[in-house]
Amino acid sequence: MKIIVLGAGLIGGPMAVDLSKQKRFDVTAVDVDPAATARLADLHPSIAVRNADLSQASTVSSIVSDFDLVLSAVPGFLGYETLKAVIQVGKPVVDIAFFPEDPFELDDLAKKNRVTAIVDCGVAPGMSNILTGYAHARLDRTREVLIYVGGLPEHREWPYEYKAVFSPIDVIEEYTRPARFVQNGSTVVRPALSDPERLTFPGIGTLEAFNTDGLRTLAQTIDAPHMKEKTLRYPGHIEKMAVLRETGFFSTEAIDVGGTWVRPIDMTAKLLFPKWQLNAGDRDLTVMQVQITGEKNGTPCRYTFDLLDRYDPETQTHSMARTTGYTGTVVLTMLAEGLYDKVGISPPEYLGKDSRCVDYIFNGLSQRGVHYKENFQVLA
Repeated sequence: MKIIVLGAGLIGGPMAVDLSKQKRFDVTAVDVDPAATARLADLHPSIAVRNADLSQASTVSSIVSDFDLVLSAVPGFLGYETLKAVIQVGKPVVDIAFFPEDPFELDDLAKKNRVTAIVDCGVAPGMSNILTGYAHARLDRTREVLIYVGGLPEHREWPYEYKAVFSPIDVIEEYTRPARFVQNGSTVVRPALSDPERLTFPGIGTLEAFNTDGLRTLAQTIDAPHMKEKTLRYPGHIEKMAVLRETGFFSTEAIDVGGTWVRPIDMTAKLLFPKWQLNAGDRDLTVMQVQITGEKNGTPCRYTFDLLDRYDPETQTHSMARTTGYTGTVVLTMLAEGLYDKVGISPPEYLGKDSRCVDYIFNGLSQRGVHYKENFQVLA
């Protein structure tokens, strides 16, 4: 089978490597950055590479037309149009891009073209949705869904104590995009970085959590009166990002600086991203907890899923690439085997409701060293 991975960066590169380990796959990776593709080709010569500007839909359509399956790992701002272009060509696709648009807007197009398109298929959104769908299908009624997730450097370095474990521009989206969640059965919109709280995780310590727009399709597909997703960072991060945002450093509106019009976000990117750069050998970790509370046979109960994953020194693969990327590659492999073939847009929670898919994904991730701990608790 011919597989194409769109994007060869922090996540896309390791995804291509993981897929190339399966002899039945002929893998090609595409990226606009020659350095990214050259690095991938040097270390893994079995992977074919191409350089292309994936911001053009016509380019995407042309590139994917010769392949059997597509895995999209482009930055969020390219995600929707890239997915649309892939669907128009009629190719099955697994997408991990975190784009702001509603993926269900492409559902009619996917059904018209008989395309299976699994979206938001990373760690969160992604596995958080799968786990929610899994628990929701086993409860008679779901009352509350709480998702806490963060990718962090193991080494805390002043001033930010943070490294961008995926596309830095997508990180800034977490601080600017309004957060949507469900409260008392209604959709509520709150600013990103709002409602801070502190939680303690074994093996890590105390982290701070804040509202982000990660609930995504769960707000439409899961019938529960309370649902919320929060991002985790080391304490103090919220205030620093709020100061930058409120001062205007994340603004996309150009301002006049000495006769030159400059977008503040572009200047911020030049200054900030080098300090956030995750270099080869830098150790990171991913922590996630998903709580689904409801009722079974009239008894209150809760499913809790915990993940603590760390950088793999043996393969030199960052944790966020493992937890996000391997979810996508396992699901793509599942599509290749024909285990899931629902036509249209499928958010990950659809997979979670199918026990065969969940078993396949758990087994695939476990084989790659990514382990989720499940705990079922009857509440007094």
